[in-house]
Amino acid sequence: MEREILDTKRKALKINLNDRIYGTFAEIGAGQEVARNFFTVGAAAGTVAKTMSAYDMTFSDAIYGAEASGRYVSQNRLIQMLNHEFSLLKERLVGEKYENKTFFAFADTVTTLNFKRTNEPHGWVGIQFQTEPNGGVNEIFFHVRLLDTDVNMQQRVLGIIGVNLVYAAFYYHHDPKLMIESLADNLTIGSVEIDLISVKGPAFEGVDNILLNLYLIMKDFSAAAIFDETGVAKQAKDLLYKKDIMILRTKYGQKSNPNFNLFNKATEQFIRTNQVAPDNLRVMIEVLLTDVLPEDSNVPNDSDLVSVAKRAAEMCKTGNLVMVSNFARNNRLAKYLDRSRPRSVGISTNINNLKFVFNSHNFGENYTSQLLAYVSDMFSKNVKLFAYPFLVKKNNTVITTANMPVTDDAKPLFEFLLKNGYITDIKDYSEEDVKTV
Repeated sequence: MEREILDTKRKALKINLNDRIYGTFAEIGAGQEVARNFFTVGAAAGTVAKTMSAYDMTFSDAIYGAEASGRYVSQNRLIQMLNHEFSLLKERLVGEKYENKTFFAFADTVTTLNFKRTNEPHGWVGIQFQTEPNGGVNEIFFHVRLLDTDVNMQQRVLGIIGVNLVYAAFYYHHDPKLMIESLADNLTIGSVEIDLISVKGPAFEGVDNILLNLYLIMKDFSAAAIFDETGVAKQAKDLLYKKDIMILRTKYGQKSNPNFNLFNKATEQFIRTNQVAPDNLRVMIEVLLTDVLPEDSNVPNDSDLVSVAKRAAEMCKTGNLVMVSNFARNNRLAKYLDRSRPRSVGISTNINNLKFVFNSHNFGENYTSQLLAYVSDMFSKNVKLFAYPFLVKKNNTVITTANMPVTDDAKPLFEFLLKNGYITDIKDYSEEDVKTV
């Protein structure tokens, strides 16, 4: 459906003038950026029941309870805030005056750039809301990374995206795609990344949260989404911080199923060579979206995205973590994972991928600089590549790093990477394994 794109002030004013919408703003970490938008446009008395900001941890704990993890910019803290604030609305705002109100509780817990510029600005933003008076409670929350290098700009972005969320909750909850799209309204490209979203409640009955996170990728909010073994979206750092990560790269459109026999052998090699403790290992299957986009369009088919979501759900059932991404190259994947500060990373990939990278004929005039950038991005992050053997059926030859064609200009660097263990073949495979690749 077509939608009217309003600027931030008009969105806030439209909400303020809707006499059915009434609720609370609780903001920690960047000031009252979202509430300020509703106050400055006027008529806020019709919308705002309360605003608050408990910066001091002692005050925050007294209101929302102690945070066992010690992390106040976290999903758990956001949910505590939302639950507490919404319960207060229902408990305190009773009587004839409130009979026709649809309540909401908006919350965010955020850290913006510190004075020394040594932190990673990010936060959790969410809302609990009703779509009808005395109706069931619905919930939307997401994780954001604030990418501007100026604190004032980060605060401004947070204010805009908060207004977008409140507006989307009340006006686009019936269409999750439009809801996702509207979160970007009035934001400049590159100012924010949303790498996780979750919804629940009667307004979202039948909505697939995996599919919703794929919309984030397709709308360029993020480059990847990660799901745990139950199919629940998770922030990468929560799962991967200081862990040893082993990844199997697969494409959504590949004709054959992943060869788990070879992947298991690669994982065993990774554990041995990196001396991985069993409880520190995180095994992940990646589903690439690179072949989802039609050649003549920048817009993916909804049916394809639904199929990808189903594929991701199936992979979760194997008991592994699952990543859906648009990382066409291994080095982009390595850079993304490095944000979570893993102890080490192993990437299991088809030998044909390496064959492409180490062939200068596949690139333009700047091949040398491109190759050096690829190697730097990859192997400065404590990453090892484990190459799948490939069977050439025409002459029944198995291609490994030993006989893989490499152009002369790339050969010295390729041999260096082999000699120093950055690239290695998957060993001890059976003839049957190769035939099924």
